[in-house]
Amino acid sequence: MVESDNTNEMRPLGSSGLHVSPVALGTWPMAGVTSLDVNDVDSIATLQVCSTLRINFIDSAYCYGVDGESDKLMGHALGDKRDDFVFATKGGIHYNEDGNQVNDGRPEALLRECDESLQRLQTDHIDLYYLHSPDPKTPVAESAGAIRQLMDAGKVRYAGASNCTAEQLQEFHAECPLTAVQLPYNMLQRGIEKKTIPWCQEKGIAVVVYWALMKGLLAGKLTRETTLAENDVRRKYPMYQGDEWEKNQTFIEQLREVAKSCSRTVAQVVINWTIQQPGITSVLCGAKRRWQIEETAGAMGWRLSSAQLQEIEAIINARGKAEVKREFQ
Repeated sequence: MVESDNTNEMRPLGSSGLHVSPVALGTWPMAGVTSLDVNDVDSIATLQVCSTLRINFIDSAYCYGVDGESDKLMGHALGDKRDDFVFATKGGIHYNEDGNQVNDGRPEALLRECDESLQRLQTDHIDLYYLHSPDPKTPVAESAGAIRQLMDAGKVRYAGASNCTAEQLQEFHAECPLTAVQLPYNMLQRGIEKKTIPWCQEKGIAVVVYWALMKGLLAGKLTRETTLAENDVRRKYPMYQGDEWEKNQTFIEQLREVAKSCSRTVAQVVINWTIQQPGITSVLCGAKRRWQIEETAGAMGWRLSSAQLQEIEAIINARGKAEVKREFQ
């Protein structure tokens, strides 16, 4: 049995005064960098359906596409309803001449990339602008100072930091007040519960998470018999290989039973669990097709019961620690 949730689903984005949906649309799949079978018609339809699904939080990045395809799609699809949405994008990663992504957190790079994102998004301001990932060659405080400059210029309303350690977040926050952080988090990757989430709760900073479905692993649509295509980038991830794959399939089979008990899909159960975790503000759900975001939006407006949450916790504990690409605390 599930519990109904009649409260206003929009959540405060830190102390900004903005309110965002607990499910956010992530536009990385639309960029066509690692995703297969992407086209503008489906991407635009996916973006535009968000307004009917009560999703107002849209996430992109300068490097989502060699030419910023995701930023451009957002601007094209949502430009006439700009004020209905909270636009988030990121800077600090770009493509070099060889087509490889390069971290560049220098102030001049962030200032330039923000200006380009503003043009691509067809807007005069970005609601939430993240440092995409710390640059090993540039102190985090210098990158934070550049985003503070953008805020002072009115180009950016609020600052965020993504893929940072707890210590790096503190360094950033000392130079430029953080409104939100963005990090990977899911049932099998919960390291940020140790340091980052408690610190953010103490400081009034929103926690936005990605990888809730672990690149589709926890969506419940893959089985033991599934064979990923040779050009599917997921083949390189440990959780899709060998013993980890087998353990994860056993885990998902148990989640399927929970999903059946509440007449939801596995993906909806996983995301609902995630948005119920203490300190989590919003979950990024990547999509390149309308049906994908329609399904994940179905994780809002209801709650797993206390008994179901306890059952899921037992399943997680029985699974044990999973192999992931990078762990944050």
